Amino acid sequence: MSEGIRLLSELKALRRCFIRAIIGFVIAIAALSPFTNEIFSFVALPLISALPRGQALMSVGVITPVLAPLKVLLFAAIFLSLPNTLWQIWAFVSPGLYKKEKRRAVVFVVCALVLALTGSAYCYFTVLKLVLGFIASVSPLFVTFAPDINAYLDFVLHMTMAFALSFETPAVVVLLCRSGAVGIARLRKSRRYVIIGAFTLSAVLTPPDVLSQLMLALPLCLLYEAGLIAASIVCNWHKTQPLQTES
Repeated sequence: MSEGIRLLSELKALRRCFIRAIIGFVIAIAALSPFTNEIFSFVALPLISALPRGQALMSVGVITPVLAPLKVLLFAAIFLSLPNTLWQIWAFVSPGLYKKEKRRAVVFVVCALVLALTGSAYCYFTVLKLVLGFIASVSPLFVTFAPDINAYLDFVLHMTMAFALSFETPAVVVLLCRSGAVGIARLRKSRRYVIIGAFTLSAVLTPPDVLSQLMLALPLCLLYEAGLIAASIVCNWHKTQPLQTES
């Protein structure tokens, strides 16, 4: 009986956190709605900068000019309400953690969030500008480079998510070592496989051009090395030996 009451209480707490996260998302939409055009212009800026002078964006679909800014607004609202969403998740999970576990979890989540934001910023301010400029420069003279708005937004969202997730590499490496799932010595020996995997992953996640693939694969390799350094520091700091150290 007590187990059933406890389960019901946890379900109510989960529902409460979910409702609060949805409310935060709705508030973010309401706050950003007056700036929909400005947000859309900000997202479209890398492509507009790459287009020939006087060239404008294209809209193949009839209602695309309405749906495209709406899609950008929803994505921006998710981004703006992300801290509240994470806080609600934390409010649901934290009662079951010890004090030390809470501190470590907070540090890990903050670092993971910073890494994701760094990857997104790197994609927008560096990768998109160079990749779109490169594509526009190599387009044949008889081909008008004017991508459809919807296709461009899908491309931007895909690239942003790919770089945001890829920049989580140091956090994943630290988590593996700290939990004892994989020894740090083994991860160091796996460098060659990581390099191959980084270039393979970049070929899958990015467009089929060498520039964008290199701009994802090289940071992945560097981030893996940074993760190894951070994992060594964390494991030594906590006097922890991850499972077994392979010779």
